[in-house]
Amino acid sequence: MTRPVAIGSTLRTAAPSLAIVRGRRVDWAPLLLLLPTTISLGSVSVYPILDGFWLSLHNTTLSTREDRFVGWLNYRLLATDPDFWGAWRHTLEFTAISTLAETAIGLGMALLLVERFTGRGLVRAAMLIPWAMPTVVTSKMFGWLFDGQNGLVNWAFRSLHLIGGNIDWYGSPNTALGTIIFADVWKTTPFMALLLLAGLQTIPYSLQEAARIDGAGAWQTFWHVRLPMLVPILLIAAMFRALDAFRIFDLVYVLTGGGPADSTEVLSTLTYKTLFSALEFGYGSALSTAMFATEVLIAFCFGILIVRGMRRQGR
Repeated sequence: MTRPVAIGSTLRTAAPSLAIVRGRRVDWAPLLLLLPTTISLGSVSVYPILDGFWLSLHNTTLSTREDRFVGWLNYRLLATDPDFWGAWRHTLEFTAISTLAETAIGLGMALLLVERFTGRGLVRAAMLIPWAMPTVVTSKMFGWLFDGQNGLVNWAFRSLHLIGGNIDWYGSPNTALGTIIFADVWKTTPFMALLLLAGLQTIPYSLQEAARIDGAGAWQTFWHVRLPMLVPILLIAAMFRALDAFRIFDLVYVLTGGGPADSTEVLSTLTYKTLFSALEFGYGSALSTAMFATEVLIAFCFGILIVRGMRRQGR
């Protein structure tokens, strides 16, 4: 008769972290183990965002040594700043075009690489070379390829009689942003292909065999079997790429610096110039906060699409 009591007392002494919350037992031990990680992540991610927002409410300029609280003045100035809206439009244009192009081309590459053929492993490894190259190296390489005087692209187009004279690819407002988008698509498409290849490999091969047995061709198998099951992964990959593309800086900074005539100015380069060239920390923080808010909105829109896609599949 004393053994159950002993067991119960042992259980009570062996689990001192259990607490009663609204009639339920809550084990605080896992939460305490997660606390150091939570504090570390908050100190390097959440705190800088909050501190940047607080700084955006000040008129802080190192050149004049002015630092005073101005409330929402920086955001009111931002709403009427044509440079901000121009950079915001260029950033959205770059993000939309590059993400769509990289997703479409990456899907085609993934569909090719998921098939079995001789040398597939070598092709998969070679595919990652552009993505593995540093962005600065890519910028310099494309700067040489698309040089307006001695670039290889102009020479090739002239040899094929596609153009009558040289084109100043990244020196003209009409072609500079398109050249940067082309360079980014060349560099980042392998990353999208790798993500989509992993998604294609999770689709059961038995479903594709069943579709082929029923008489479905390659296009019908892709459209009715592969693509519906790939939609959530496709959206997740596109979201990651869109958020990364919206933060584009190094490719633009090295290749054009935001020119010519601000035709390639994006939010990252504009914020960099405001913070570290003009030394306007308050207004620069408002720019970075607006950039962060836009990214949150993009992630929210993608999140809605991802949830809808997963619900359609019953996940």
